[in-house]
Amino acid sequence: MPSEFYVLIIGYIFGFYMAWNIGANDVANSMASAVGAKAITIRQAIFIAGILNIVGATFIGTHVTNTIRKGIVSTEILADPHLALIGALSALLASALWVSFATWRSLPVSTTHSIVGAMVGFGIVAGGFSVINWGKLGAVVMSWVISPVFSLVIGFTMFKTITKLILSKKDPFTRSMKLSPFFIGIAFFVVVLSFLFKTPLGKELAVGTAMALYIALLLSIGLGFLGMKMLRRYIRKSESSGEEDIFRRIQIGTSCYVALAQGANDVANAIGPLAVIYFLVKTGEVGEKVPVPVFLLLFGGIGIACGIAMAGHRVMDTIGKKITILTNTRGFSVDFAAATTVLVASKLGLPVSTTHAAVGGVMGVGIARGLEAVNFRIIFQIIVYWVLTVPAAAITSIIIFKILQLFL
Repeated sequence: MPSEFYVLIIGYIFGFYMAWNIGANDVANSMASAVGAKAITIRQAIFIAGILNIVGATFIGTHVTNTIRKGIVSTEILADPHLALIGALSALLASALWVSFATWRSLPVSTTHSIVGAMVGFGIVAGGFSVINWGKLGAVVMSWVISPVFSLVIGFTMFKTITKLILSKKDPFTRSMKLSPFFIGIAFFVVVLSFLFKTPLGKELAVGTAMALYIALLLSIGLGFLGMKMLRRYIRKSESSGEEDIFRRIQIGTSCYVALAQGANDVANAIGPLAVIYFLVKTGEVGEKVPVPVFLLLFGGIGIACGIAMAGHRVMDTIGKKITILTNTRGFSVDFAAATTVLVASKLGLPVSTTHAAVGGVMGVGIARGLEAVNFRIIFQIIVYWVLTVPAAAITSIIIFKILQLFL
């Protein structure tokens, strides 16, 4: 068999391993708050997230990917196909190894930043420091602050609003049922806008900002009142915190959205470099963008689902239980904060990480109850790993690149 065949097989293995790690680490972004708040069990979370990630990756995932993630590295280094092939393999394995290590430590890291760091390492060893877009890399570093702080503020504000309007009232169940169209509506408003702006499918539809806002507003109003009717049908006032049960239903919906969007967006972290390898082996060349076959998107989605099933509980446990105690109202605030942060920041062109936003949201609802309610020791560990992600993936990528050069 020709050597290209073996290179492609190695690419599939590395790509699947990276997709597995995305599932193992990033599932916490969508399901940790729901599990921590006991809205669903960890087994239900794994099942739901696994299916939705496959659907998101296959049907909403991008069918055209940039060969260099986030424009961090100049495309000049792709001029030599052999160099590009080794670089893509190095980036895949290096980023996957770092995320795997973080998952083993039960700490959430950004898989996007991991692949960015790995591409920086490849760029430095292949073309020198001049091929790195230091401005864009600086923007990635900024997101370590932007994402969690912005999400923290939104999560804090949302939970304080719920407390003032509902939890502090004499009859919180009746109040929450009366205000449920508002909370369901704003959740759907963010979800609809996110699908129209944030996902590859939304970009293909090319809906303008004004039209997107109009569509989201109409749907959110209609679905808000429809949701209230369904809640009144299935939930009855009881001694055991009926208002939390209302938010439990809403929170499950927001968690499902984040899982679906995760599959659509994060599959590119594993399949982008794999698509480069695939087309280099098949055609001998690659441009700035490459088409991604549907079978590769499905392949990535299955890899993500396997990671969720086999190791997703580790990071879910950290975000959902170890930072602060979550209830359904707090969990809803976390999901809303994370989704809103990613939507607004991406629309403004600011680099954000869903992982960072989810952690920031959990901190926000924790601080809303007082600083003593937040485990800052865990927060410090998480921040250290965020800071280490880019340099650790870059150094690992350089080492793997040098090793692969000896054999390929």
